[in-house]
Amino acid sequence: MMFRNPWQRHKDLVSISDLTAEEVEALFQLAENVKARPDRYRNALAGKTLAMIFEKASTRTRVSFEVGMYQLGGWATFLSSRDIQIGRGETIHDTAKVLSRYVDGIMARTYAHDTVVELARHASVPVINGLSDFEHPCQALADYFTVREKFGHTRGLTLAYVGDGNNVCHSLLLCGPKVGMNVHVATPPGYEPQAAVVERAKAEAAASGTQIALTHQPQEAVAGAHAVYTDVWASMGQEAEAEQRKKAFAGFQVTPELMALADRQAVFMHCLPCHRGEEVHEAVADGRWSVIFDEAENRLHVQKAILLLLLNR
Repeated sequence: MMFRNPWQRHKDLVSISDLTAEEVEALFQLAENVKARPDRYRNALAGKTLAMIFEKASTRTRVSFEVGMYQLGGWATFLSSRDIQIGRGETIHDTAKVLSRYVDGIMARTYAHDTVVELARHASVPVINGLSDFEHPCQALADYFTVREKFGHTRGLTLAYVGDGNNVCHSLLLCGPKVGMNVHVATPPGYEPQAAVVERAKAEAAASGTQIALTHQPQEAVAGAHAVYTDVWASMGQEAEAEQRKKAFAGFQVTPELMALADRQAVFMHCLPCHRGEEVHEAVADGRWSVIFDEAENRLHVQKAILLLLLNR
């Protein structure tokens, strides 16, 4: 399947910041087509291979990339830290160089963001950030694509993020202005998103006529919002902090009462896995507001579009 590729200037997708608003829009248009007419793209990546490096366990990232490559006619190979020599001291530089001789692209789900950055620096094939401790760009793109599906557009809408100022929060902040959305973030004191990310997001917002707002009051962030988003209070690698975080995040659960402050048509969003009874009440996670499984499905369609744009050259 041949199509005009608006991402020709890109080799990699390491950060949301890599993309312009126009490139995000092009991605969404392609994802819409891929979702509506999957048969048209069945052999678009025939003969292409994707190496998938996983330092962290995964359900959605592994299955969506693996199935996505298969549905596009290509092949994905799973590589845990036990399967490759990077787990035994081989340099990222050498791993990137070697894999580039075998495959057409690399997707990496890592602890340190610098690992993805270094892979991209040394690989001669496209590198996709499947998650790092700094960003989760594929997730945020799927999230805003889901908002677009539900409302028919994104411009002028507001997303309220309640919880930890983590990697998902970073990508949502950086992507919001690119799709014309305001982003309001409510975190406990000491758990704010990184200042450099907020500064960059605010600069993007000023240019796009949108708003970035930070608060320590969930009710303030959620008031009038069209999408209310949360994530787990303790991510992988933070298990030792779980009890401390439960105390710090008391009052930050997304409840029916909090959702009542949002827009009448508001949706509830979560990147999953979710812990019902902690960051979200089960009546919200499984209630009329919830689009969490639509988001999970859209990881497949959006990532298929990313693969097409980066590997089909």
